[in-house]
Parts: sequence; structure tokens; C-alpha cells
Amino acid sequence: MPNTIVYSADAPAPIGPYSQAVQAGNTLYVSGQIPLDAAGQLVGGGDVAAETHQVMRNLQAVLAAAGLTLRDVVKCSIFVKDLGNFGLINEVYGSYFPADYAPARETVEVSRLPKDVQVEISCVAVK
Repeated sequence: MPNTIVYSADAPAPIGPYSQAVQAGNTLYVSGQIPLDAAGQLVGGGDVAAETHQVMRNLQAVLAAAGLTLRDVVKCSIFVKDLGNFGLINEVYGSYFPADYAPARETVEVSRLPKDVQVEISCVAVK
């Protein structure tokens, strides 16, 4: 079965040579999302909570394009510029993933993210 490229007009277009998501069988691999809106404008202005909300909205849009929701997510990877912001990011992230269906995840501090944003999140979902 060939892979299927998934695209949502409700999430920002890729800013490099990658797809928003790729579906392989029943598994969807969603590329890292940063706080850009669908028009490609940065959201949040350095407010890590606002940035995280936009990232989660982008993930939801890409998942929806594949007929999935956050309930289908089995794994997330969170990349942050400053782990000192972990509490704020975790609070926003947790509002999208109640404990009864929270996916596996890791959170990693990195030295820099695209467009100098504070947070980037990718995920894997299964139908």
C-alpha cells in the first residue's frame, strides 16, 4: 500500500521539503508544527502559552484532514527552546489531552527552533 500525503489548508504550509503529514497504512505521521497560522504568520509573539495553543490547533487541523482527532494520537514529541517554560507548555498541552487518552511523549530542550519560536510538536496517530 503506498503512502498518502495529507494536507490541510487550515494549517500552515510546509516551509521546507516535507509534508504536513504522511499516512502509511493506519498510521499517520504528523510533521512538527510551530505556531504559524494557516496564512503563515507567527502567532503568540513570544507568549509560550499562545504559541502552544496555535501548535495544538495546527495538529488538530492536520489530523482532521486525515479523518482523525487528538483521541487517535499515540505519541507526541515536544521540542522547547527553554525547559523553564515546561509548566506553561504542559498546562496548555494537557488541556487538549485529558488523562484518559493522553499519548506517550517526550519533551526535549533544543538550542533553536524554526523561526525562533518557543515550541514545536509532532505526533503519530493511528486509525
